[in-house]
Amino acid sequence: MHLMKHAAVAGAAGCLLLLGGCASTVPPTQAALAPVNPDYLIGPGDSVNIIVWRNPEVSMAVPVRPDGKITTPLVEDLPAAGKTSTQLARDIEQALAKFIQQPVVTVIVTNFVGNFNEQIRVIGQAARPQALPYRRDMSVMDVLIAVGGITEFAAGDKATIVRNVDGKQEKIPVRLDALLKDGDVSANMMVRPGDILVIPESFF
Repeated sequence: MHLMKHAAVAGAAGCLLLLGGCASTVPPTQAALAPVNPDYLIGPGDSVNIIVWRNPEVSMAVPVRPDGKITTPLVEDLPAAGKTSTQLARDIEQALAKFIQQPVVTVIVTNFVGNFNEQIRVIGQAARPQALPYRRDMSVMDVLIAVGGITEFAAGDKATIVRNVDGKQEKIPVRLDALLKDGDVSANMMVRPGDILVIPESFF
């Protein structure tokens, strides 16, 4: 029993040593580990389907431009990025009120990219390193499925999540090998918007 305790302490110390040179070398705070459930915010590259009740001629799907704005036949250069679909619908209603009496608008996001600070970025030894749009209740396993897992050269249990907490970067150890190879669900932590999953290469 004592040996197991010593091993656990040694393992924790090893994890902390891996954080050398990080912005923070202390264990992640409760704020860093707490899950969040924000509403999806529209970002450049998204596609939105604008439905105007009883006005099919102005109902259409449009892309959100790189500058974060959308344009429809009656509404030009309306900011969309950083808004929820409900907020954008209310803004479109206000703009259309000049032309249509009491417009009722519904906005449906059909292609998700999201704002840069709302994405999950995966770098290093992932099968397909990429930026992913954050989804509500998204976990590390969800991220790994989206990127096709890790490569045979990955040091999965040395992976970290870089997270911005109260303006400071914290590095949180992630045990990907334990999750993928051993089925240890305790390693399946929740991710947050803006997280960066770093998967280093194994040198053994």
